[in-house]
Amino acid sequence: MKRGPITASARNGDGSSMLEKARAAWDSPTPDWIEELARLADAHGLRGAGRRIGYSPSTVSEVLRGVFKGSMPRVEEMVRGALMGAEVDCQILGTIGRDQCLDWQRKPFAPTNATRVQVFHACRGGCPHARNGGDDGAAQ
Repeated sequence: MKRGPITASARNGDGSSMLEKARAAWDSPTPDWIEELARLADAHGLRGAGRRIGYSPSTVSEVLRGVFKGSMPRVEEMVRGALMGAEVDCQILGTIGRDQCLDWQRKPFAPTNATRVQVFHACRGGCPHARNGGDDGAAQ
């Protein structure tokens, strides 16, 4: 999947862009990752933005409007990884995007191959990048 910023802009049915809506919903200055997500939603719609960061279109909308009840820090990390190039050093996989790191953490244990088993144990064995999971609205 392509990584990096999105530069195109589109208008919604009411004439406003998702970027304009996000700026109106968030305190000034609008967080950089919210602006990046809004630009992606303007370029590819809520469905495309959600697909790119691993969330549903409704979750992307709620995040941009500042009303999402799930883990906003996790969404931020997914956006920073998928759109803004944030990376982590995984002790098993090497340098990977932060979004990929979070995706690996959500995978249940399955002894289908050695790498998957190693990553599962590493994520739960004191990795500094590990987050305790839970249902936070992410698409499976």
